[in-house]
Amino acid sequence: MDIEKIRKDFAYLDKEKLGRDIIYLDTAATSQKPAYVIDKLANYYRYENANPHRGAHYLSWKATEEYENTREVIKDFIGAKRASEIVYTKNSTESLNLLAYSYGLDNLKEGDEILITILEHHANLVPWQMVAKKTGARLVYAYLNDDYSLDYDDLSKKLTDKTKIVSITGASNVTGEMIDLKKVINLAHDKGAIAIVDGAQLVPHTKVDVVDLDCDFLVFSGHKMYSPMGIGVLYGKYDLLDKLSPFNFGGDMIEYVYEKDSTFQAPPLKFEAGTPNVGGVIGLRAAIEYVEAIGMDDIYKYENDLTTYAYDLVKDIENIRIFYPKDKKTGSVLSFNFTDIHPHDIASILDSKGIGVRSGHHCAMPLHTYLGISSTARASFSIYNTKEEVEKFAEELKKVRKVMGL
Repeated sequence: MDIEKIRKDFAYLDKEKLGRDIIYLDTAATSQKPAYVIDKLANYYRYENANPHRGAHYLSWKATEEYENTREVIKDFIGAKRASEIVYTKNSTESLNLLAYSYGLDNLKEGDEILITILEHHANLVPWQMVAKKTGARLVYAYLNDDYSLDYDDLSKKLTDKTKIVSITGASNVTGEMIDLKKVINLAHDKGAIAIVDGAQLVPHTKVDVVDLDCDFLVFSGHKMYSPMGIGVLYGKYDLLDKLSPFNFGGDMIEYVYEKDSTFQAPPLKFEAGTPNVGGVIGLRAAIEYVEAIGMDDIYKYENDLTTYAYDLVKDIENIRIFYPKDKKTGSVLSFNFTDIHPHDIASILDSKGIGVRSGHHCAMPLHTYLGISSTARASFSIYNTKEEVEKFAEELKKVRKVMGL
């Protein structure tokens, strides 16, 4: 990987146009966008803009071709069997809501159980709370070991014959742990449950093969992987998708509409009501092409090396607490706080030095409550970050206590 060449692809690093130097360490929230993606998006809106599926004219044909061909690209990227197993959504959150409404409400009953972990993002937690309340099912949590890693023994014990859904993050957006998904999925299937993977923090950082994992559903968001906001993916095994009821209703997802009834398209179109985000789809395709040209294995190694380097540089700072299972497989996220400084103050002080980190509960309030804290600061790393930036982050983090008069 030629990091300096990669950095030239990202306009936010242009100090003259941005107006300041910035070290962006908030990729877990959203990634910056390379010129290749932005150019592909602009090209669509300049020369190919039209509604797909609905016109007999040239531009509609071009939009349809780009929209549908991208399913093949995504299929190959995640190792799916069929392009018809790829559903376009707004983001991971909408994908998980689709599953909650279209699978959870229709298939669960009183006494059934949904198993998730305390690591989950609200997007993979609140929809299941809703399903449990509406169906009488029970929401069950697996918890952590003392080193903040997932307790697989606890998860295994809580899988019972009542478990119908296991929905689990592929990588935590707080601890950074990459979950042993094959182990969890096999355990779920042994109990007859379906397995759902929230891949929002996983798919952009390492190679994923849904057939090898044997997950029933996988979701991910484009905006965390260098593509525009507002585009996401739901992968599902076709037989399961075919049985799901539509989540949204309207144009383009219908087969025939009568005054009193309607019939619907086959998957994936029956889940894609209304005018779609064709630009987002094209941007996602460009982002996939971009990361594949670099190499997913190289991306994972580089980002993981930056994260472990950052951990080593800051782990001995006075009164710091780092929520990072360092002996487990982890991604590119490092969450921490000081016992006597609020994370918002940490983030503000670092921002004054041109370093952007996130502070708050990171849409994981139950996890923070479980850890006995209200919030953390979080640095997350990407291919446009450098070792020198990590060193600057560590240097300024060490000064935070002095700035606060401690």
